[in-house]
Amino acid sequence: MKHGVDVHVGKRIRHRRWMIGMTQQQLAEAVGIKFQQIQKYETGMNRVSASRLWDIGRALEVPVSFFFDGLHEDSMAAGVEGDILGDKEALQLVRAYYAMPVAQRRQIFELAKVLSDAA
Repeated sequence: MKHGVDVHVGKRIRHRRWMIGMTQQQLAEAVGIKFQQIQKYETGMNRVSASRLWDIGRALEVPVSFFFDGLHEDSMAAGVEGDILGDKEALQLVRAYYAMPVAQRRQIFELAKVLSDAA
């Protein structure tokens, strides 16, 4: 049976990998394992050991704490609610945003703030 923490960590691995445009195969090679193992980590089927999480964090250029961001005891019972990155369209938007030059990102950010205030 999947544990809520393992599912959460797996989702965070998948989101970060996807946001930087890395495939499961590329991550697996960077960590020194088979891509099938990455699939199992991302679905929460397999628990990620501390040392492996360290290696994954280095490959994805994030601290280990990144994988636990947004994790709360009350969210474990019903899964991770309000996980905006669970929406494919939101992930695509974030990925496109970070692909832009910094100056354009600032302009888009300011536009989004104005439009959200107007709504």
